[in-house]
Amino acid sequence: MKLTVGREALLKPLQAVIGVVERRQTMPILANVLLVAKNGEVAVTATDLEVELVAVAEVQVHTAGEVTVPGRKLLDICRALPDNAEISISQSGEKLSVKSGRSKFSLTTLPAAEFPTIDDINAGQSISVSQGTLGRLLEKTHFSMAQQDVRYYLNGLLLETSGTSLRTVATDGHRLALCEAELGKKMPDQQVIVPRKGVLELQRLMGGEGELKVELGSNHVRIQLEGIRFTSKLIDGRFPEYERVIPQDTKNALTADRGLFRAALQRTAILSNEKYRGIRLMIRENAMTLQAHNPEQEEAEEELEIQYTGEEIEIGFNVNYLLDALGAIESEEITLSLVDGNSSCLLRKPGKDDCKYVVMPMRL
Repeated sequence: MKLTVGREALLKPLQAVIGVVERRQTMPILANVLLVAKNGEVAVTATDLEVELVAVAEVQVHTAGEVTVPGRKLLDICRALPDNAEISISQSGEKLSVKSGRSKFSLTTLPAAEFPTIDDINAGQSISVSQGTLGRLLEKTHFSMAQQDVRYYLNGLLLETSGTSLRTVATDGHRLALCEAELGKKMPDQQVIVPRKGVLELQRLMGGEGELKVELGSNHVRIQLEGIRFTSKLIDGRFPEYERVIPQDTKNALTADRGLFRAALQRTAILSNEKYRGIRLMIRENAMTLQAHNPEQEEAEEELEIQYTGEEIEIGFNVNYLLDALGAIESEEITLSLVDGNSSCLLRKPGKDDCKYVVMPMRL
């Protein structure tokens, strides 16, 4: 393999894929990236066996070929070279030579044939969606995913097609976030669970404009962005029946200024128990009192004006869960719906049902 490429042209695909290269690997080849040079371009592939990223750069290919090299070392070399430098890369035996100006580096390689790649995912359906739409769905729900839960199916995000809607749902068993977008065309009903790392990596790649192609297979999801192909294994499990968790008969609903409510929660949370983060809400006609205390016998109390005419309710929540939900709702006001002091609450934008946030109460 022999090629010539500009520093910036090679830096971009390396930066795009490096997120899945683990520093400590059980298999040495997973610390490498696969370089495939042919037809005037080089494809850079990285994988951790769960998520695979392929990014492409235009180069001058003198001799086609493929090889794997340490990913982070190659990236660090490119970063350290001067702007607009021209890089010559050539393979000689088991070494890869990287030259630019007066700099010369020799990297060890491993055979490309040993690198694990995912070729065909046997996609059952393909969806066309804008980057902005999918990015918003992930942004509004990802924070409710579980982390290292024994219920492995919660350590990811549900991606669901239903009728003409694309929906994302995440829950850690204590809270739930749901957001959906109308795509305007009928799709087969399908549910897949994308693992946590795949979701976070996909979010990192988002930010552009234009359409995305989302392919859903039985074991993988594949998304084609500009110059980058993202593939992730799916979690093999059954996601909880989330519709049953969303409170339906919420006869007690209050409306509050989102900014004021959020600021009051942040202030009160300063003196909450650092481990459990509990906060008590006492709701009565047109007023809410927020209270927190900790093992050091310190207390915080805050009064807030709200619009409310229902029953008096006293209820406890993990303040972080409320703050995450309020941070995701884009409106000046929020609606908080409750049945009683022992039931989950439902937060959403007034009059809108496309994004819903459920938080379970906690005993204080």
